[in-house]
Amino acid sequence: MLDTLRRIVQEVNGARSLDAALATMVRRIRKAMRTDVCSIYLFDRERDRLVLMDTIGLRTQAVGIVTLRLGEGLVGLVGQREEPLNLEDAPGHPQFRYFAETGEERFSSFLGVPIIHQRRMLGVLVVQQQEKRRFDEGDEAFLVTMAAQLAGVLAHALVSGTLNRPAEPDGQAMFSGVAASPGMAIGEIVVVAPPADLDSVPDLIPTDPDAEVVRLHAALAHVREDIRKAGARLASRISTQELALFDVYQQMLGDAALGNEVEKRIREGQWAPGALADVVRRHTQYLERVDDGYLRERAMDIRDLGRRVLAHLQESNELTPSTYPANTILVGDEISAATLGELPRGRLAALVSIRGSSNSHVAILARAMGIPTVLGMVDLPLPRINGAKAILDGHRGRLFVRPEPQLAKRYERLIKEERALAEVLEHEQHLPSETSDGHRMPLMVNTGLAVDMVAQLKPRVSGVGLYRTEVPFMMNERFPSEQEQTRLYHEQLSSFAPLPVVMRTLDIGGDKDLPYFPINEANPFLGWRGIRVTLDHPEVLMVQMRAMLMASRELDNLRILLPMITSVDEVDTALRLLARAREELAEDGIEVASPKVGVMIEVPATLYQLSALAERVDFFSVGSNDLTQYLLAVDRNNARVASLYDACHPAVLNALARLAEESQRLGVPASVCGELAGDPSGALLLMGMGFEALSMNAPSLPRVRAAIRRVSIGDARSLVAETLSLPTTAVVRAHLRQRMTDWQIGHLLSPQD
Repeated sequence: MLDTLRRIVQEVNGARSLDAALATMVRRIRKAMRTDVCSIYLFDRERDRLVLMDTIGLRTQAVGIVTLRLGEGLVGLVGQREEPLNLEDAPGHPQFRYFAETGEERFSSFLGVPIIHQRRMLGVLVVQQQEKRRFDEGDEAFLVTMAAQLAGVLAHALVSGTLNRPAEPDGQAMFSGVAASPGMAIGEIVVVAPPADLDSVPDLIPTDPDAEVVRLHAALAHVREDIRKAGARLASRISTQELALFDVYQQMLGDAALGNEVEKRIREGQWAPGALADVVRRHTQYLERVDDGYLRERAMDIRDLGRRVLAHLQESNELTPSTYPANTILVGDEISAATLGELPRGRLAALVSIRGSSNSHVAILARAMGIPTVLGMVDLPLPRINGAKAILDGHRGRLFVRPEPQLAKRYERLIKEERALAEVLEHEQHLPSETSDGHRMPLMVNTGLAVDMVAQLKPRVSGVGLYRTEVPFMMNERFPSEQEQTRLYHEQLSSFAPLPVVMRTLDIGGDKDLPYFPINEANPFLGWRGIRVTLDHPEVLMVQMRAMLMASRELDNLRILLPMITSVDEVDTALRLLARAREELAEDGIEVASPKVGVMIEVPATLYQLSALAERVDFFSVGSNDLTQYLLAVDRNNARVASLYDACHPAVLNALARLAEESQRLGVPASVCGELAGDPSGALLLMGMGFEALSMNAPSLPRVRAAIRRVSIGDARSLVAETLSLPTTAVVRAHLRQRMTDWQIGHLLSPQD
């Protein structure tokens, strides 16, 4: 049954439309379960009714006609209860409802299961039998599993606007993801694909299938010639048996093999790169499952040949355009920093990525540049949106494709209001960050990019609260040398001197990978990341520490921050390495003052070791993003649970308040450098709790400064006292918005629905 399930799922996922997916589902399930009837009802929220959308076994004229309220009939009962219903004598059930259109009075047995996606009931899947039959546990489990698989297909159709009939193929559709950089933009979608990555090729419907076939055969010919030349070069250096492998490659690339299959897929409605990826994926998945070791090795060969052909296809007609429209909304499976750099300055309005995280390099770049960005938009139908007009809402993590005029006008007004507010706030950016009753709240900036805005930023901030040293590592194709790091760090330190610059040691792992130092783990956020990596590779950490110390000579504004600390032992080891780095420099005749050292408070374990940590370090820096993630056990980059991630969760706020109180008792300065610090209402809470500095991305500075200048420290402390007693995140958010409105600064918050 598992093989049957797998085959049905593959067919459903490969369907070109929702109708095709439903038709495949009902026919294959009826055959697999040997029943007389299989039907699918979908829930139309606008009509508040379940609608028969496809069937095999009932009368086809009932499709689209038969509808039920929740609780009406057996199907309505399944939808209302959201649990399976298994009956041997369905007509005898008090909830049975007869529809003449279906002819279902002929069927005795009934098994219905709800189709649910992320707590939302999307429909009901039903099988029926003419004779009395009690479906067994295996049958029920099979249908429940099929319903769970169908839920993903329906969720995709729901967001792409094709779930309810009649569907508008070019109508408005709304997609949701993880908000990674705030702001709003209206523009035109440009879909991009990374080079030669078979797993990242989007599905696109070809405008000219014949031209795609020509491209395919040209690419195949190129690769065959490349293989021939490679074989000729190696002919004198390898055995005849090994050389025969090149002949096998030539056969694989022949028109009778790979070429024919890919061409057939193009004729079915897929562009050449997508058709190639589909065929290669199908072959490799099959070969990787067989027991024969030789055939499993051939899966690797096919994948390699597929990449080579794809590279030629992309050279002949890259998906990335040579010109970009004004207000480009860049959309891709995974957008790299290199792709971002290819865009002409001033044309990029917003970013959308199916993969990626709020800590990825492109997200860091986007926030620093003030570009609205949404990531983790897994249900995005790339084939149908290239070139479409769209609205991106980076505050709420939404993308509206082909927006209706009324919605477009609303967002045009919101964007104008944001720009007008930015112009007003610009006039007070050189004023002190000080409350109405004289309490000074230092604001610092998070950086990691090349120093290009220092002249503008320096007069507005009290220093750099977080310099992400991993960004230059991400930009490289290898570990940067000690000299390269020294130069980069010196530029940062000297540009902001005499203001302090907090440099975090290399923080990779989790969702931040280096291409030349990949870390593949089942659970990366609980794995090898941050200080754990660099302590295991002291040669990397020592080079970085020496570079930092060298760069700080005669400046005295370096602060070193240790990430992902979970124990005192880690701090002791890092401090010993720092002392050794100073000794090595001293042996070379370079005397450097010992910088202040701090730890990131982002793992909950550190909350219970503050006293011991205070004996060893000079300051605490709270990474509220990771602290929230670990306290709530929520992967903040997972779109499925993104709604559960919120730094205003009562548990997080109470933890932060106790941390601020404890750090004051210990006499250790504590600051916050997470996204909460860049939220005006969050900044007021943190100030009221007693944190001594807030660090944020540059675009957040104006609103936070404006909020601080318009309240008193007393009001901020009262806000903390009121908020910490509230029971839920929603109540906290509502209370914060109300208080900001009362203080006439509600306009500083992100817009609401």
